[in-house]
Amino acid sequence: MSAAVKEVKRMTTHVIRNMKAQGEKISMLTAYDYSMARILDEAGIDMLLVGDSASNVMAGHETTLPITLDQMIYHAQSVIRAVKRSLVVVDLPFGSYQGNSMKALDSAIRIMKESGAHSVKLEGGEEIVDSIKRILSAGIPVMGHLGLTPQSIYKFGTYTVRAKKEDEATKLMEDAKLLEETGCFAIVLEKIPAALGKKVSESISIPTIGIGAGPYTDGQVLVSHDLLGITKDFKPRFLRRYLELYDMIKGAAQEYSADVKSGGFPNEKEQY
Repeated sequence: MSAAVKEVKRMTTHVIRNMKAQGEKISMLTAYDYSMARILDEAGIDMLLVGDSASNVMAGHETTLPITLDQMIYHAQSVIRAVKRSLVVVDLPFGSYQGNSMKALDSAIRIMKESGAHSVKLEGGEEIVDSIKRILSAGIPVMGHLGLTPQSIYKFGTYTVRAKKEDEATKLMEDAKLLEETGCFAIVLEKIPAALGKKVSESISIPTIGIGAGPYTDGQVLVSHDLLGITKDFKPRFLRRYLELYDMIKGAAQEYSADVKSGGFPNEKEQY
């Protein structure tokens, strides 16, 4: 962590943009609850994403589509209570902003007022610009999201790498510049070729945060449950597991159960 960022008491959109200007990489992880958010905040993670991926890792749904605005606000409230330094970004869930800019504004206002979050994130480019403009008009910071957009999974029909074809790559470039011009403070680039991630990052002044978008973006984001090895079956190429907590937690639970059944827990020191 650079000295300049380490001294910041509170990460803001202004600080995040300056990090790109200074060539400092930006770290981002997901958080959905108080306990995890507190750990990640104390670890010095620059941004915490209250992602609609909570639909998958917290609720067990196959896609991100089922999670509701009320549920996203609940998770955001839990995260905000823990955070002292990190910038908190909250996903607007599916159905809360597409096709209706006033609904998008109402959704964003609810998140900001009811959770105390610092910004919101929307998936898409030209199709949702009106919603972004409306939200920005209320003074709410917006992060964009291009490439693989999980809320559109049934449109694409696959989680494969996006923008490998020239026409799709061209549209992604155009959308990135449009989001910059519209006023987004940063853009997530998900599962696109590394060369395209580099090209986009070099062509716009706002930070790019990659997930499966190569090493040339201005920062990286991962789902914390994936990074920690709590999710066991999800193994994309871009994921690096820093721990294998699934097996560790399972082993600890098995050991505890055995101790209870054998009478080994609690022992004499573990009673009053």
